[in-house]
Amino acid sequence: MKSLLFIFLIPIICTININAQNNFKASVKDKETDEYLIGVNVFIADTQLGAATNDEGFVEIKNIPDGTFIIKFSFIGYKEESLQITFPANSTETFEIFMEEEAEELEEISVSSTRATRMIDDVPTRVEVIAGEEIGEKISMDPSNISMMLSESTGIQVQQTSASSVNNTFRIQGLEGRYTQLLKDGLPLYAGFSGSLSISQILPLDLKQIEIIKGSSSTLYGGGAIAGLINLVSKEPSEKRELSFLANATSALGFDLSGYFSQKFDYYGIALLASRNSQKIYDNNDDNFSDLPQIERYTFNPSFYFYLNGKSTLQIGGTIVNENRLGGSVKKIEGGSNANNEFTEENQSNRYTGKILYNYEFDDYRSLAIKSSIGYFNRNIELPDYKFEGRQFSSFSELTYSTKNENTEWIFGINLSTDDYKDVNYYAEKRNYSDLTAGAFVQNIFELNKIISIESGLRADYNKDYGWFYLPRISILVKLNHELTSRFGGGLGYKIPAIFTEEAENKSFRNILPLNKNLIDSEQSYGLNFDMNYKTVLFDEMTFSLNQLFFYTRINDPLSLETSETLPERYNFISLAGYFDTRGAETNLKFTYEEYKLFIGYTYTDARLNTKNYEKEFVLTPKHKVGIVLFYEEHENFRIGLEAYYTSPQKLSSGTTTTGYWINGLMIEKRFENISIFLNLENFLDTRQSKYGQMYTGTASNPEFVEIYAPTDGRIINAGIKVSL
Repeated sequence: MKSLLFIFLIPIICTININAQNNFKASVKDKETDEYLIGVNVFIADTQLGAATNDEGFVEIKNIPDGTFIIKFSFIGYKEESLQITFPANSTETFEIFMEEEAEELEEISVSSTRATRMIDDVPTRVEVIAGEEIGEKISMDPSNISMMLSESTGIQVQQTSASSVNNTFRIQGLEGRYTQLLKDGLPLYAGFSGSLSISQILPLDLKQIEIIKGSSSTLYGGGAIAGLINLVSKEPSEKRELSFLANATSALGFDLSGYFSQKFDYYGIALLASRNSQKIYDNNDDNFSDLPQIERYTFNPSFYFYLNGKSTLQIGGTIVNENRLGGSVKKIEGGSNANNEFTEENQSNRYTGKILYNYEFDDYRSLAIKSSIGYFNRNIELPDYKFEGRQFSSFSELTYSTKNENTEWIFGINLSTDDYKDVNYYAEKRNYSDLTAGAFVQNIFELNKIISIESGLRADYNKDYGWFYLPRISILVKLNHELTSRFGGGLGYKIPAIFTEEAENKSFRNILPLNKNLIDSEQSYGLNFDMNYKTVLFDEMTFSLNQLFFYTRINDPLSLETSETLPERYNFISLAGYFDTRGAETNLKFTYEEYKLFIGYTYTDARLNTKNYEKEFVLTPKHKVGIVLFYEEHENFRIGLEAYYTSPQKLSSGTTTTGYWINGLMIEKRFENISIFLNLENFLDTRQSKYGQMYTGTASNPEFVEIYAPTDGRIINAGIKVSL
């Protein structure tokens, strides 16, 4: 009986099965380039059916039941497409789908530091960008300066240069900060003497994005960009008014209050930033010395934009920063009197800068740009038995002409930079100098075809003391397909000698002799880098990207601070008969699933000094650094992030090796229409160097502070409010 029933049901089962055997086939391409797109997510609405395109842009979905369905196509960076089909349909037909890139997403990653008028994906030079919501996240963690934004970027190390006053500098790929150019809107305002306090005084609230180029970039912006450059890009006024206020308080007795306004009117625009940042003296390890100094800083950044005749724009702006930073003996600073504990270090600095930028567009293909800046920086350092004061005037002017067609872009430019420094009230020989450098450059980007683009450049600089420098540079972009791209680049660089190094900063410039041109020469370098970038879709739902970078830089005749042979109590700079070289790799992974994002970054750095007699590792340069960030965000509503950063053991000047350590953080932010409240637990496991040993030797009145390789402030909790009107 069962057998007869089974035989009777066979035709029905077959009919149902045949009716469900509908297939859908499609090939998906980029609408503009006609290239196949790999990893496009294709799914049938209101069903569990879906798939992703393969490495030939082809997708097939099987076993689709009869009926009318909407088939959707989604891919990161592209507008979603949909197609309505009624099944049964012709199962042999292959549909051809063209997807258009999402303009809004692309606009967020346009860059200016390469000088080209192209999106980041189309520029042969490798550029990293900190932008948009990532800047907003970091502002909630530390609105007082940009040091945290840089320190949590793969391949960048923020190095504390003073235990008591907590001055900072930064390193790219193991090289000191003097080998990296720090720019604001393409203008090198923070160099030489004025660069020693830069990142601890620059506010993030008015920044649109931070652009980072690693590797030799001297062809782009002149001497000093051996390790790379960091360009801080300011927000520009739009027709929609932006008015925001921020208040932030920390468990370490810090308080920040900032305001920003910008708006574009018919023929002009305004952008204003004003801020007060304060910090009371803070001793986390109860040794009666400051782990955070007493700070009071005022900042005012006005910019005015004029839109002339529809073809030209004029921007006039400036920056005023006044700061007093006092660290050392807690008892003395708080007003007590203790003859055995009176060491203090006071830094007073005043920074005044002005800038003018003018752009004129002849038509859609030709433009002229003129920009100029002038800066004044004054700094006092006062110790119990020593006082230092220096003043710097610097300027930079540049004229560029750009022309382009469908496949080629040319940029021609000339520039002039000056730097004038004077010692004031210094008891020893004056270290005064006056420097002038003039340069001319040409840069070309050429699209050989849809796969290969080549960027090449040549700069010739003349310095009045060190002569001519010729700096060629080349970068190649290879787009193997939409998912896999590769870049290779290299170039020459140079650095004019100056006394403002990390070694000199650590000594507060005490007992350092003027530069002796018989002992020094300019530092010259070459650098190479190669990277590959891959992105795809995993499991039809999760996006994944991988960037792998390899780098090498060599600096010949490096400048070094040594004990004077004729004056043992003094120090002078010499050019070593050898070279620095740094090599390594950076790995960046990113996973995105719905509102969740996971970032993993790893840096390997091997930096060494090589001479005829010996080879040794750089001090305070960890070989391994790891960063892990897990983030959940509901746009314009709520976000929470968990971070973990590992720093491997480092060599100290004494030859000893430090302990590796982890730093963990947790940030929560909730938005209510125009108001956001945030809470940040930075270093909540309280990692600090004082747990691994004493922070100073000697007496309390004459301390000898140890080298700083780990956080000194420990756990800090901050909370605040942001208001946007």
